[in-house]
Amino acid sequence: MSTPSATERVGERRKPLRLVLFMPLAAFIGLAAVFVWGLGRDPSQIPSQLVGKPVPGFTLPPVQGRTLGFSSTDLKGEVSLVNVFASWCVACRDEHPLLMELKENGIVPVHGINYKDRPEDAARWLGALGDPYTRTGADTDGRVAIDWGVYGVPETFIVDGDGTVVYKQIGPITEAALRETILPLVERLQAE
Repeated sequence: MSTPSATERVGERRKPLRLVLFMPLAAFIGLAAVFVWGLGRDPSQIPSQLVGKPVPGFTLPPVQGRTLGFSSTDLKGEVSLVNVFASWCVACRDEHPLLMELKENGIVPVHGINYKDRPEDAARWLGALGDPYTRTGADTDGRVAIDWGVYGVPETFIVDGDGTVVYKQIGPITEAALRETILPLVERLQAE
């Protein structure tokens, strides 16, 4: 049996070195593929585990200065929107005029869950901007929002007359979302 030459021994040592040098390139290609896949997705279209299921049971006291609290039993009998908001939320301020329009036009009842807000801040905010909500519950510790699967505020849910969640809007309601998705779905559900 012959002994490998020096050139053959060096070649054998380079094989593991090539593999080690290739690993970062393979990792980079894998990460790039994940990022490219993610770029084509709409972040507001995160699937909700609650869609197609009954609203979670809850009872919330009214926001300071309001007389009506909000509970899961209020979501039976008619199609409605549930909007999760907070006074400290900039995007909530952006969507607020659209919620006021919904109230003024009487298209669909809008109920509010005030998320992790100081009572006086929520009352001041609704007093200054107007109150678009039929019922508004104070979720000061955020537990009800967790049951609803809220990622952050604002989020809006469409609930059918049976109390089943049929749609979840992540982020602020825009005129386009209202016109293209929310109102057509509300009208279809109201007609059923």
